[in-house]
Amino acid sequence: MAQINYRTVDVDAYDPEASANFDLSTLRPTVVPASSSDVQTLVGQVRQLLRGGDSEGALRGVLENAPYGADDKAKETYAGAVVEILQSIRQSEMSPLLSRIYQSDGGVELIDVLMKYLYKGMAQSSQPSASASSKQITPQATGFSQISSRGGGEGGGQAMSVLLSWHEKLVEVAGPGSIVRVMTDRRTV
Repeated sequence: MAQINYRTVDVDAYDPEASANFDLSTLRPTVVPASSSDVQTLVGQVRQLLRGGDSEGALRGVLENAPYGADDKAKETYAGAVVEILQSIRQSEMSPLLSRIYQSDGGVELIDVLMKYLYKGMAQSSQPSASASSKQITPQATGFSQISSRGGGEGGGQAMSVLLSWHEKLVEVAGPGSIVRVMTDRRTV
């Protein structure tokens, strides 16, 4: 009788449901490719709705047509349009608007897309700009260096405040489940 070291046997090779025998590409959701010109056209249409006073229609338009398959530059342009729309909506209109979107058909998906854009906007606002690194560094008498002028503050503070207000209202309406779904979704905006 042969001596078999059972510790070296690959038991996953015999299990049909093991991850080694599973096609991992099926875990990635299908994403429709989008060109930069398509994204620009869509942003133009949404801005037209916003200029016409239909902020709910503009918000629904950007959330229903998120360009998951676009390149990074197109995604940045689209995210800028989403933040522009969010900034144009008054704080008193946030909760009723989110409630209407959440209770509509496909509302959970739209709320999740909005949460993705909120997180993307927060990430963009917190990153230092490229222009800050190209500024002259001035040594100060205190021993610290000053990169930008005093009081020449950051323009992202107002945008961050708006995004945080939207995040608060969104969690209030949809609950923390939206955060979990966004964190686990492989599609990025």
